[in-house]
Amino acid sequence: MNTVSAAEWEEARLRLLVKEKELTRARDALAAERRRMPWLAIEKPYEFEGPSGTVNLLDLFEGRRQLIVYRAFFDPGVEGFPDHACKGCSLVADQVAHVAHLNARDTTLAFASRGTQPDIARLKTRMGWTMPWYTITGDFDVDFGVDEWHGTNAFIREGDQVFRTYFVNDRGDETMGSTWSYLDITALGRQEEWEDSPEGYPQTPPYEWWNWHDAYEEPASSGGGCCSGS
Repeated sequence: MNTVSAAEWEEARLRLLVKEKELTRARDALAAERRRMPWLAIEKPYEFEGPSGTVNLLDLFEGRRQLIVYRAFFDPGVEGFPDHACKGCSLVADQVAHVAHLNARDTTLAFASRGTQPDIARLKTRMGWTMPWYTITGDFDVDFGVDEWHGTNAFIREGDQVFRTYFVNDRGDETMGSTWSYLDITALGRQEEWEDSPEGYPQTPPYEWWNWHDAYEEPASSGGGCCSGS
C-alpha cells in the first residue's frame, strides 16, 4: 500500500486523468468510424414470436429508425433454463439502462432468445427486466453470428428496407448497458452536435434532449431518408 499526502494523491490523479482523456477521445474517434461503416441490406425475411404473436425484423423497430438486438441465451439446454437465462447474459440484462432514453434517440433495444414467450415473460417478471424480448423462430441467430455465443447487432431502416450496420461480441459486449454505449455502436450515434458524423446525419444540442425517463414525448420516426450507408 502506497500512502501519500493529499497533494501527492491529487498529482497522481491528474497524471492518470491525462491518459483517461486520451482514452475518451480515442473512443469518440472509434465511434465516428462506426458511423461511417457501410450498410448491409437485409433481404432475407426473419420471423420472431412476440407477446402479441408473430412479428418480423422490421416490426422489432417498433416504428423507430434504429434497432439494437442482443442475442441472449435463454434457450433449452442452457444452464439454468427455464428458471434463468445464462449467467453472463443475465448480467448484461441487469445492467441495461432505462430504454426510454434510447427511444428518445429514435432507437429500439430488443433481446432475442429461443425460449418461448411464456418462459420469457416469467423470466422478465422474476428478474425485473423490461426490455422487449422476442423468441427466435428462424435463422436469425445463425445468420448474424450469434448461434453459439452472445452478440449485439445494430440495424437501421430506410422506410421498409432494413440494413445491418454493426456487430459486437465477446468482450465487446461487456461494456454494453448504458445509453451511451448503445448509441455509440449505432449508425447515427448519439445524434449530438459535437460528434464527428457524416453530413446530413440528425444532430441536436447535447443536454437539451435529456429528460426524466417518464417525461419523454415519443418522437415521430423519420423512417429514413436523411442519410445512407456508404
